[in-house]
Amino acid sequence: MSARPCLERPAPDHEEKAVTLLLPITLTTASVLALLGMVISIRAALTRGKTGILIGDGGNHDLIVRMRTHANFVEYVPLLLVFMGLLELAGVSRTLLMASAGLLVIARVLHAVGMAGKQPNLLRAAGTVGTTVVTAVYIVCGLMQVFAH
Repeated sequence: MSARPCLERPAPDHEEKAVTLLLPITLTTASVLALLGMVISIRAALTRGKTGILIGDGGNHDLIVRMRTHANFVEYVPLLLVFMGLLELAGVSRTLLMASAGLLVIARVLHAVGMAGKQPNLLRAAGTVGTTVVTAVYIVCGLMQVFAH
């Protein structure tokens, strides 16, 4: 077994064929957001360990905030990644996809950092607005793709 299993490619058949990475923008974005999601999840788990609250929130403010930060992340990010992949497959502008991917990553970081601060705050609001803008752009692009065909 190779030391780099994520990079293995099947042996070529009769002739060498160029292998094109499918959905590179979505894959990159998903990888970065998965890292952020893991950090958010670990922060909630550490708070659970620190407080001894393994089920629910026990009324602990810090745990409630970290649980909501994680929940908000999983409420939005998976849908937007699926949407991004579908738009990338549909041939939507790479520039638009890269810009929206960057905005989504920044928005999710801002939201997560903002959730940890005093409420309300500008970071959380900016993260919310950024996520909403990406959602709206994807809805419009998706519908344009549908009605164009």
